[in-house]
Amino acid sequence: MLTKEDVIDLLKPVKDPFLHKTLEETDGVISVKVKEDKKHVSVKVGISKLNTGEQMQMQQEIVQILKKNGATTVGLRFEQLSDEVIKKYQPTAEGDQANTILGGSTQPHFIAVASGKGGVGKSTVTVNLAMALMRLGKRVGIIDADIYGFSIPDMMGIEHRPALRGEKIIPVERFGVKVISMGFFVEDNSPIIWRGPMLGKMINSFFSEVEWGNLDYLLLDLPPGTGDIAMDVHDLLPSCKEVIVTTPHPSAAFVAARAGQMALKTKHEILGVVENMAYYESRQTGEKEYVFGKGGGPKLAEVLDTKVLGQLPLMQPYEDEDEFAPSVYQQDHPIGQEYHKIAAKVVAKVEED
Repeated sequence: MLTKEDVIDLLKPVKDPFLHKTLEETDGVISVKVKEDKKHVSVKVGISKLNTGEQMQMQQEIVQILKKNGATTVGLRFEQLSDEVIKKYQPTAEGDQANTILGGSTQPHFIAVASGKGGVGKSTVTVNLAMALMRLGKRVGIIDADIYGFSIPDMMGIEHRPALRGEKIIPVERFGVKVISMGFFVEDNSPIIWRGPMLGKMINSFFSEVEWGNLDYLLLDLPPGTGDIAMDVHDLLPSCKEVIVTTPHPSAAFVAARAGQMALKTKHEILGVVENMAYYESRQTGEKEYVFGKGGGPKLAEVLDTKVLGQLPLMQPYEDEDEFAPSVYQQDHPIGQEYHKIAAKVVAKVEED
């Protein structure tokens, strides 16, 4: 027969799903009553948020624990913890934030790759920065957060979908980089017709429902502009750092400045600017043609008070019949070598902090 003390001891290790602290730490077991004749246990539990799916999961966990240890029936009520307790244990530090989001024990460096407008090569930069970081010996993942314009799987030549392990999604690994994308969850390249709140839930799922393992860097390919998804990422990851991508054209740089200003206003550190499609170099003459103008990257860096990480020319990856990955530059490719330099600058900046 369970006693009141037994019930309290059994529930002490159960964790509040939002504070990630045990009921013992939060004094969350508020009251316990045991009816010996009917083996009925009544419990009142304090948690930080009410009426959520996490509360339902916690309820099932508590009921299973008590029934496994002798209770025939369980009555369970929840009430909200005091503001003082919630404030005391609310995750605020960078490491706690990372643990809350990914559910793991290690903290990766979060790097968002952003742009003001589409068509500047932001996803290409994301993919090849990830590859360059991996070649530097880092454990790297990519979240394709451009829900409407997902392109990372195609760029990397990924032809299969994530697996499931229990209730967790296992990201697809390609060239040693782990990837999750909305593209894995739609059929036949169908358009996504969603509103803001639904997008936010999907981004949350990419963090909380994916088994990332231990990563050094998690890159986020943001949609262009300063819309709902970009704002959700800024709210979710206050410690995230950003790389801003532009072309040399003044209009592209002008619009990219908005994304940079949003990062600054939300206290995201800007690591630097990547100027993509900076020029075209003729194979015959070696002369550089500035197809999209000149000076946009340095001007943007000046406006955002940061540095130009790299200026990348127009050039295709080497053709490779054995590996289909249309946007991945090989390590010995001239642009692959430029990405190596960019990645080294990113690592120096991030890891010195």
